[in-house]
Amino acid sequence: MVKKGIEYEGDVTDYIFPNKGIVIVDGDKVRVKEALKGQKVRFTIGKLRNGHADGNLKEVIERADYETQEPPCPHFGQCGGCIYQTIPYSKQLEIKAGQAKKLLDQVIDYEYEFLGINGSPNEWGYRNKMEFSFGDSCRGGELTLGLHKKGSFYDIIQITDCRITDPDYNAIISCVVNLCREYGISYNHKLTHHGYLRHLLVRRAATTGEIFLNLITTTEWKDGIITETEFLGILRERLLELGLGGSIVGILHSYNDDPADAVKAEKTDILYGKEFFFEEILGLYFKITTFSFFQTNSFGAEVLYRTVRDFVNEPLKKAESADQGTA
Repeated sequence: MVKKGIEYEGDVTDYIFPNKGIVIVDGDKVRVKEALKGQKVRFTIGKLRNGHADGNLKEVIERADYETQEPPCPHFGQCGGCIYQTIPYSKQLEIKAGQAKKLLDQVIDYEYEFLGINGSPNEWGYRNKMEFSFGDSCRGGELTLGLHKKGSFYDIIQITDCRITDPDYNAIISCVVNLCREYGISYNHKLTHHGYLRHLLVRRAATTGEIFLNLITTTEWKDGIITETEFLGILRERLLELGLGGSIVGILHSYNDDPADAVKAEKTDILYGKEFFFEEILGLYFKITTFSFFQTNSFGAEVLYRTVRDFVNEPLKKAESADQGTA
């Protein structure tokens, strides 16, 4: 029987939705998060419950034979955002189709036709929403703005060239973090709950190019070089001066003093423009605000909605054909 906290090595023999590889250790099945079938991995046991063992991936000792490409993102392997960048997109679709069919087979008890899955029109730069956190990459280090380091609740990786977003995101992140460093603005520490900066939410419509920003902070302004009002004014001007591919239509500032590490607002002020933006999907315009739910891949959403529309229309066409035949 595997033991919690003990380190093991093994070959990944299968994977299950959404992102866990299966390793057999001394007859026990261990589910290792972010391990891929065909890899040899090193991991520690994190949880033992209900007859299941969950492992935390520490190192990929050997890649799977289908991992044939180098990850294009310089942050790959550090941040917890992506796990498939070493795999050609066609293989990714094959893996995901297999996972989807396994899920369907668990709930469908009759013969059915599996039509596979449709890929995203854009493999890179597809995300229309990102939530970035302020922090540091190591205790006492320089202020960072980006994503959580893989497996860490505290460390934040500075993002400079994320490949799943439009380049406008990288320019905005750089602008904001450099300004905060320039004036020595503090971030909100998760242990002490003291400090000002918390999150930066960026949304960019893929079809209209409209960009919407929300800086989330606490009400604890203690950075005495300039006033909070002066800082927010300079931030607004610096952002509007950026030469972006899209156009900023709204900049908001939200306060959140809740100790939970969640992106939400207790009070919101408009620093510039409006508190919403528009995205166009299949000729329809969607009005989106800070916390609106919307598919994070706009062109992928078009594929999804078009597929559903085609399935709905097909029975209608057959019914119309039948009616015409009996007229």
